[in-house]
Amino acid sequence: MRIIGICVIALGLGGGAATAETFRADVWADNWFQFNVNGEMVAQDSVPITTERSFNAESFGFEAERPFVIGLIAKDFKENDSGLEYIGTRRQQMGDGGVILQVLSAGGDVAAVSDASWQCLVIHKAPLDKTCARGSAPVAGQGACTFEAKEAPDGWDRPNFDASGWAAAKEYSVRDVRPKDGYDRINWDQSAALIWGPDLETDNTILCRLVVK
Repeated sequence: MRIIGICVIALGLGGGAATAETFRADVWADNWFQFNVNGEMVAQDSVPITTERSFNAESFGFEAERPFVIGLIAKDFKENDSGLEYIGTRRQQMGDGGVILQVLSAGGDVAAVSDASWQCLVIHKAPLDKTCARGSAPVAGQGACTFEAKEAPDGWDRPNFDASGWAAAKEYSVRDVRPKDGYDRINWDQSAALIWGPDLETDNTILCRLVVK
């Protein structure tokens, strides 16, 4: 678990910096995230996704003028496009994801939390047949180990993007996600929920966005 220092970036939709507010964000992810505001990166997980069991929380600050868009990239670890981890060992399996975040104003008021109001798009899904995880020599793209992958849409994390066709984030319980290593170091607002795509195991990379008003 690691908590990084404040990283302040002034961002807005137009207007001037004089009306920008200061915010603090807390994010816990299994395994990795990047946090953008209006298309600009504000922070990302300080532990590389290739680190085994890289569960940790990050806290950081930024400035933005409301309304603004949070764009969250969240990834669960996978060794390759099969979606599996520990391939060829006795621990070979599908991983499972999960992310939770909150954004607080300088006065401590809740500006945003992760919940079903976020719009999300799965851009890597694997394996499409879960029996892939039981194969003795799984190969990405073959047999049960097929996958779906797509590029992130241009401008997906910017204010003028139309995400009306995206699905709502799915909320999960603590029992579902089993968060650890940093999760308990954050005093989460009771309205903040663990979210992911529709399947914790096969959804490996997701994009989620929210307009903060």
